[in-house]
Amino acid sequence: MKFKLSSLLLLVFASTAQAALPDTPTTPMGAIERSDVKRSDELLNQAVDYLQKNGPDKSFAAFNQRKGAFVNKEYYVFVVGLDGVMYASGGASATMVGTNVSELHDAAGKTFIHDMLENAKSVDSGTVQYHWLNNYDHRVEIKTTQFRKVDKYLVCVGYYIPRATREEAKVMLDRAVTLLKKSGGKTAFAAFNDPKGGYVVKDEYVLVIDLNDGKYRANGDRPDLTGTDVSELADAAGKPFIKDMIALAKQKGRGTVEYVWRNPATNGIEKKHSLIQRVDNVLLAVGYYGDK
Repeated sequence: MKFKLSSLLLLVFASTAQAALPDTPTTPMGAIERSDVKRSDELLNQAVDYLQKNGPDKSFAAFNQRKGAFVNKEYYVFVVGLDGVMYASGGASATMVGTNVSELHDAAGKTFIHDMLENAKSVDSGTVQYHWLNNYDHRVEIKTTQFRKVDKYLVCVGYYIPRATREEAKVMLDRAVTLLKKSGGKTAFAAFNDPKGGYVVKDEYVLVIDLNDGKYRANGDRPDLTGTDVSELADAAGKPFIKDMIALAKQKGRGTVEYVWRNPATNGIEKKHSLIQRVDNVLLAVGYYGDK
């Protein structure tokens, strides 16, 4: 089944999720993104302070150093003028320094620099989200860039939203199955619910559902839901995906169930593919997001 996520579907999902589950608390996945935001904030604050104290020429020279104080792995500073010209960059976009980038578009065709410049007409700081190549892991990923206006320049630092692949989800599922078989439910479920237990990575986490009563035995995204009966839970399109998971586990022992669900790393509603495997009277599931 293919889903087209319209604005109506998003509204339906919001009301469905609120009715089906308790209020969403601060989650481990949210903590991952907040950590990225914090590191981005810190670098942005340093860059703004440096520019205000040292002026454009000295600052841009410092920001342009690929191995300087303003580059930390995938985090780097870039500066775009209100005229659309890129004046500095510590990343791959250094090749565009000196050129007008106001119409630069991302992998999906979004003119994100233009959007940022438009926002800066009414606010002194903000964010823009787009798809960009992460040169640290060589993958196109969702990037959120924070900008701060300093005189006639926008000082910018971005961070990437972590995403898992199907292969990574399969590896995690295999590890989870091995742990459950080796250590038993109590130990394994505690590890799956622990944000530092090694089973909450990027936007992937482990679900464990009891095949007899339909209750969560573990949920890495929402450990507070452990013990909750979710057998009637449906996605934004009304698909009873938990029932589908249980039926598949009982009939075939393993497989994939597709539905639409909130991505805890992006907080957006996306298509999700959950790989499931039965172990005795429970099913384990690890999902990944995307169209494929």
